[in-house]
Amino acid sequence: MKSYAFILHLLCVDLHAALALPKWCPHPCFCSKGTIDCSSRSLTAETLPAGFPVNALELRLNDNKLTSVPSGLFDRLGKLRAVSLDGNPWSCDCEILYLRAWLMKQENRTLYKTVACNSPDSLKGRLVMYLAEDEVQSTCQYGYCNVALVSQVILFVLIAVQAALLLLVILFLRRFEKISSEAKSMEREALHGESSNVLYAQIKERASRR
Repeated sequence: MKSYAFILHLLCVDLHAALALPKWCPHPCFCSKGTIDCSSRSLTAETLPAGFPVNALELRLNDNKLTSVPSGLFDRLGKLRAVSLDGNPWSCDCEILYLRAWLMKQENRTLYKTVACNSPDSLKGRLVMYLAEDEVQSTCQYGYCNVALVSQVILFVLIAVQAALLLLVILFLRRFEKISSEAKSMEREALHGESSNVLYAQIKERASRR
């Protein structure tokens, strides 16, 4: 009986170890015993893995080039205990709202006292989790204004180009009409001249016969 109990214990230990280890490891991270180490890999918001093993206990994203994280990135990681986020140039604009909300939900906020804004200049050095929502939204509105201004400028340029093309078409049509009119006039004159020459030749011929 003791041998069966010992074997059962070993099986339980192996099963626990298997569950603790991720079944897959996102590139270019290193995974070991529930820890997903993606630190110091020059990751950006665009190159950051789209997902992580759901049984991850610790996620290391420190010392990268992250300015934000995708919305909902940590929500599927139910066993997650800590995320290392320091050493990144966080941009505190609209894209930071998810990370701010996630940080505010954490019980042990002392782990995130070094997660600070790198831009814009008005918020540089401020802790992400202590940002007021209206502060972040003001940067969003500024960004939207810039986008709207650029869109209006592009629209104005397109309208101006279309107007210039329309003017060129009108000038071309008028020029073509003028050239056609001149050609028809010259053709009529030529026909009139030929008729006059024929009539003159006929009169001259008749006069010579007399």
